[in-house]
Amino acid sequence: MEGWVLAGGASVRMGRDKALLEIGGRLLIVLALDKLRALGMEPRIAGSRPDLAGFAPVVSDNFPRCGPLAGIEAALAASDADLHFFLPVDLPELPFEFLVWMAQRAQASGATATLPLLAGRPQPLCAVYSRRLLPGLREALAARRYKVMPAIETAACGSVDAFEVEALAAALIPETWPAEPPVHDWFRNLNTPEDYERLHRSPPATGAKRHNPIS
Repeated sequence: MEGWVLAGGASVRMGRDKALLEIGGRLLIVLALDKLRALGMEPRIAGSRPDLAGFAPVVSDNFPRCGPLAGIEAALAASDADLHFFLPVDLPELPFEFLVWMAQRAQASGATATLPLLAGRPQPLCAVYSRRLLPGLREALAARRYKVMPAIETAACGSVDAFEVEALAAALIPETWPAEPPVHDWFRNLNTPEDYERLHRSPPATGAKRHNPIS
């Protein structure tokens, strides 16, 4: 399984580069990469961001300025591995324990796409995708269909494992997940200065112990 941080956005609403924002004394790009490294991966950065090459190898988009779908396509094209774990740079409240569970689920299910639902809404930028999606994603990008979820659903040909995060958290023993942050905050993007100030005042726990490698 390959690990990827999606970091190609323009950070327009934030007004400054989100990847280089600091939470709890660490940059967002470092937090995301370290979570994937703790899963036993050697992650790369997907997105046309050569300026981030000092943190991890960068793979630029094959379809420039076409949004996160282009980053996913470029990552799948850059490796012969079947499964690819994608983590957005701007979701620092995602618990490491959840990422471990999702990686293991993706390996066990054999689904072409494994992704969470929160309040019934897909979270397609934090997901595990098979390289089998590549032809369909290229077709969508060539046709200028840039919305991620419709492209994934079409390319996956019905092999999508979408699970409800709230039901998962309720079903497992309390010790499986950290008490903070609450589940409804896990997928809160840092999009605006207000979002950043909220989290900057009360940063989440960012440590991730080394886990058995995801092979």
